[in-house]
Amino acid sequence: MKLYYSPGACSLSPHIALHESGLPFQAVLASTKSHQLEDGTDYYTINPKGYVPLLEFDDGTRLTEGPAIVQWIADQVPEKQLAPQAGTMERYRLQEWLTFIGTEMHKQFSPLFNPGMAEEAKALFRQKILERLAYVDQHLAERDYVLGSRFSVADAYLYTVTRWTAPLKLDISRFANLCAFMARMAARPAVQQAVKAEGLPG
Repeated sequence: MKLYYSPGACSLSPHIALHESGLPFQAVLASTKSHQLEDGTDYYTINPKGYVPLLEFDDGTRLTEGPAIVQWIADQVPEKQLAPQAGTMERYRLQEWLTFIGTEMHKQFSPLFNPGMAEEAKALFRQKILERLAYVDQHLAERDYVLGSRFSVADAYLYTVTRWTAPLKLDISRFANLCAFMARMAARPAVQQAVKAEGLPG
């Protein structure tokens, strides 16, 4: 099994989930700038969408989109309880959060990494991101993790997206609950393994 990733991109989320799962896998670097692998392979021949993550199974089957990938990972190791059981309200809560993080947070960050985006427009996206982070901070007031007291794959996604505030110089120090969550996540061995494998600052 192969995980195609780019350092610090949203592929960090399934990278963490795979380390949490204990499933064997190979991490394959796929540059989101050159769209080439280290051996020169055109990444578009692997994923026509051109972005990460992509999970390739031993039979050649491929799965894209982070929220789908992390749920697949979780379902392979139910004993690890990385996701609630399928069909339960708790599982739909997980999907609710994966959707929120993906559409209301992840995609709000994307314009800020675009050098062609006007500064006036970026200011609007920064404000929206901070509003979303304030909501998450409030949600975490009485919870260690997104779904409660246990880690789930939604936490890996939230951690990954929130990390982007640092290079973008978005000050989140006012969000004490979110900062405490980020510290808890950073202390997890699986997170440390994934971050180190991608060559990212701890």
